[in-house]
Amino acid sequence: MQEREHLINKKRIVVKIGSASLTHKETGQLDLDKMERLVRILTNLRNQGKDVILVTSGAIAVGRNTLGFLEKPKERSIKQACAAVGQARLMMVYQKLFSEYNQVAAQILMTKHTMLNDISRENAQNTFNELFSLGVIPIVNENDTVSTDELDFGDNDTLSAIVTALVGGDLLILLSDIDGFYTDDPHKNQDATMISCVREINDELLQMAKSTTGCNLGTGGMATKISAAKIANASGADMVITNGDDVRNINRVIEGKEIGTLFLAHKAKDFNIMDYIRTKQYN
Repeated sequence: MQEREHLINKKRIVVKIGSASLTHKETGQLDLDKMERLVRILTNLRNQGKDVILVTSGAIAVGRNTLGFLEKPKERSIKQACAAVGQARLMMVYQKLFSEYNQVAAQILMTKHTMLNDISRENAQNTFNELFSLGVIPIVNENDTVSTDELDFGDNDTLSAIVTALVGGDLLILLSDIDGFYTDDPHKNQDATMISCVREINDELLQMAKSTTGCNLGTGGMATKISAAKIANASGADMVITNGDDVRNINRVIEGKEIGTLFLAHKAKDFNIMDYIRTKQYN
């Protein structure tokens, strides 16, 4: 528990939620009850004086449901069409829910080019800081409509870690489809045990990570979450993986309760996020 006590004092928090956590498994439609609870929790954190960023997936999932695609599309043009439709609908729902709590939200769509270009990266950083000063909650997603294979992050786990580093965040919370990081895939191995705290990401830990979740909605598996932890920890932020089925786990994490898996920060000397992006160390 002592390792968790300092989480209470976190001031700049990034929360990432995936498509599977936002939608009903049976229909693929948005889970409005969960989204409403998520918005209320984030607004209340903002009311406590904390800076909050939401990195949300779901644009392609919402768009594909709207356009009648039963399976996740593989062709980029179809995925981009789904993203164009879904992003607008997703933001409409978020804006409506945030307005119910008198909280202003803003949309920020990013590609890897945003980070690779010095001017774009600085502008993005300035925009985030200005939104914080105005009490606004930025809602971030990858700009799937215009991204290419060479210029996309590939998953929002990576994106959320990069955003955390960009804004100087001190806590990243990944809402996943499992309770935390396990020694093996708990869906397949009943003997898998959850690791409460990770102090170092070593080769043994990397071997435990799995590259797929078995879900046809999301893009990131446990391997991408470990990569996100490497970036977040090196930038000076703690990271927690916890179950997104109950978004109240956000509060439990910040209250310092023993939930999920905590990856302890160990800020790298002369940390530069561009070193990770250019050399693809998060892959």
